[in-house]
Amino acid sequence: MNNIPLKKLDENVWVIDKNFKQGMRVPVTIFASEKLLQKMTQDRTLEQGANVAMLPGIYKASIVLPDAHEGYGFPIGGVAAMDATDGVISPGGVGYDINCGVRLMVTNLTVKDVMPKLKELVDTIFRNIPAGLGSRRKDFRVSPSDLDRIAIEGARYVIERYGLGWNEDIKHIEEEGALEGADPSKVSPTARSRGESQIGTLGSGNHFLEIQRVDKIFNREAAKIMGINHENQITVLVHTGSRGYGHQICSDYLKVMERAAHKYGIRLPDRELACAPANTPEADQYLKAFTCAVNFAFANRQAISHWVRQSFEEVFKQPAESLGMKLVYDVAHNIVKLEKHKVNGETKDVYVHRKGATRSFPAGHPLVPSDYRSIGQPVIIPGSMGTASWLLLGNPKAMELSFGSTAHGAGREMSRAGAKRRYTGLTVIKEMENKGIIVRSDSTETLIEEADEAYKNVDEVVEVSHAVGIATKVARFVPIGVIKG
Repeated sequence: MNNIPLKKLDENVWVIDKNFKQGMRVPVTIFASEKLLQKMTQDRTLEQGANVAMLPGIYKASIVLPDAHEGYGFPIGGVAAMDATDGVISPGGVGYDINCGVRLMVTNLTVKDVMPKLKELVDTIFRNIPAGLGSRRKDFRVSPSDLDRIAIEGARYVIERYGLGWNEDIKHIEEEGALEGADPSKVSPTARSRGESQIGTLGSGNHFLEIQRVDKIFNREAAKIMGINHENQITVLVHTGSRGYGHQICSDYLKVMERAAHKYGIRLPDRELACAPANTPEADQYLKAFTCAVNFAFANRQAISHWVRQSFEEVFKQPAESLGMKLVYDVAHNIVKLEKHKVNGETKDVYVHRKGATRSFPAGHPLVPSDYRSIGQPVIIPGSMGTASWLLLGNPKAMELSFGSTAHGAGREMSRAGAKRRYTGLTVIKEMENKGIIVRSDSTETLIEEADEAYKNVDEVVEVSHAVGIATKVARFVPIGVIKG
């Protein structure tokens, strides 16, 4: 799609006019450097952004973020806000891995403390947290009634019912770990059976758990408020979502939405954009089931945190409390939410679809945790395996430019098949070892698919976000131990 007419507004801001394609209701706004943009022109990212701009009720622009690449219907790294009454709800604007997200924890340990025990620590975490395709816990399976409670109450339920975490964790999770509106009766038996033994599991693909060290601090005041005090401090990053439970819910409702689009006479430029008007029974049913998956994912990352803390306790022979293992924040990056945003000077209720996009609310916003409200919402952007991850802050410009959103990661540069043609498991492991990183994985194939070179440069993605002002830099982390599915 190199023939797409792009207008450069700023160093990192580009626009595709709404006259580009018949049926576009709004323009496409792209936040990218020239290098990142060049990659977007080599797949269907920009074409998909233009297709999203055709959906009924879309406001302002179809937004493409610096990590964007081709996805299912919507580009991954895309944001679209639809009118809450006249707009549509599209599962493609969320993706199959509902509430895939990241959670950052700190410790009071340093690199010097951890390096002598790093191999033991990585092995212990790998043993305590099942990872890989279809991974399940043999030691922990919830009953059908408890699964329904998790679907409604999210992270809070696994803390209160099973003791998987600390009560104080809740205030540092987006939506306090439970989005309202879940109805487990809208979830299929197949999805329920897939979820019963997957709480506390990492999964496969690009999901990971990393032991990291603080590499550089850019905003010391904000970092300190979030518990990041110095370079070489040890942190833990967890990246996973709603596992088979959420995947099945998406599969089930894509069929419903395809029928709904036909029923309501919605002309789609791509069948993968299947959707239903927001005020219809089909949209309501999807949202109620989708919310179950959102809350499942929050509970899953909460349970993983518990077993991470337990692993540190095993290795360092100290309680997690004395190791300072506090939760900084847990943020979703595959989600659709009803929010209030200003459009043409008026406050509107909109359904914001964030697919591979992170909420980025500024200081003073009522949905930012009270102890972060003076600085803004923590934004966590993980890199690829073996490269840096970032902590940023939400910024007022995000509310103006991107419906309070920014990037969610590095974004793929190369397909999984392409990575398999180019690398071997041995070369990937050797590269990691050369960087001083210990890696454990359930599958050599996954290691190959997730090789560093398969992803864009996360530092460049973050620089664009920072320069545009949709999230600003706080700290950079680099991995020393990696657990992959």
